[in-house]
Amino acid sequence: MANEKKIRIGITQGDTNGIGCEVILKTFANSAMQELCTPVIYGSSKILTYHRKAIDMQAYQINITKSATQLKDHLPNLVEVIEEDIKVEMGKADKQAGRAAFLALEAAVADLKNGNIDAIVTAPISKENIQSSEFSFPGHTEYLESSVGDGEKALMVLFCDKVRVALVTIHKPLAEVPAAITKERILEKLRIFNKSLKRDFNIQGPRIAVLSLNPHAGENGLLGKEEKEVIAPAIQEAYDEKILCFGPYAADGFFGNEQYRHFDGVLAMYHDQGLAPFKTLAMSEGVNFTAGLPIVRTSPDHGTGYDIAGKGVANENSMRQAVYAAIDIVRNRRRYDEAYRNPLRKQYFDHSKDNVVLDLTKD
Repeated sequence: MANEKKIRIGITQGDTNGIGCEVILKTFANSAMQELCTPVIYGSSKILTYHRKAIDMQAYQINITKSATQLKDHLPNLVEVIEEDIKVEMGKADKQAGRAAFLALEAAVADLKNGNIDAIVTAPISKENIQSSEFSFPGHTEYLESSVGDGEKALMVLFCDKVRVALVTIHKPLAEVPAAITKERILEKLRIFNKSLKRDFNIQGPRIAVLSLNPHAGENGLLGKEEKEVIAPAIQEAYDEKILCFGPYAADGFFGNEQYRHFDGVLAMYHDQGLAPFKTLAMSEGVNFTAGLPIVRTSPDHGTGYDIAGKGVANENSMRQAVYAAIDIVRNRRRYDEAYRNPLRKQYFDHSKDNVVLDLTKD
């Protein structure tokens, strides 16, 4: 591993009126980060400088370039991608800030596709302000599934050192959630989650807990039929596929009794069911990871932080953890893919012929 090429991590500036620039600046002020990876920030040097001055932060050296093909490994790099005149107004939600966030994201994704960077870490966006004819998605996850998914389905996974939580439905109004909870969708998410735990997190034989949709896991149909008619059958079918999944568990007791400690991952049915307890447990160390896609993307688990933008009080730990996670996942995938690139053929013993026969029908 001593001669391994340094991993290039693209970082998008996010909403320019929020805390994205601040947590990026604080993260890479520590020169030790450049020993772990080559940071490639996408955005505007003018905007980054404006934020640095606003929080009265000491300047440090950043390599400013027009292309991710001209990077310096020992420094943070900034690829200038915002040529438009974007006015920064701390804490204000406006379309200009959303436009700047999109330009940075678009450029980073293009470089990821072209192999100029190895992963991306996205600073927070305003899902409302970024909407345009070029971006009509509920969030990063759906945009990335569409632009770089190659037909693969994305899975939102949030994790810290205590727990990993994945979601069956993501940015969907609560009233629409029950209809979206189908056996097929749960199965799809379980398959993606199981593979990700193995490939991205280096967990052999991962155990997955599946949460219920209704209170008290439906009370045997009294409080809802989804558990008996949809969720439990999906769990059984996945288990028959040798995915070690269990449940459905009532979400309140599951987290209240710390049952999550006995599992490698938790599959929640909807956004707040999984993220409310997760963010309580994760504090400032949570990371959002988009599993299931050919690319690696992580993000801090907080939002734009308009209320504290420009005040110098934003905590950069979640951004730092997102960078660490991107590095780890890239390495884990490379090792996993190398190990399984040319697997040996499986053999079985044919008792009727008392010999070993090569089975060419199995992977």
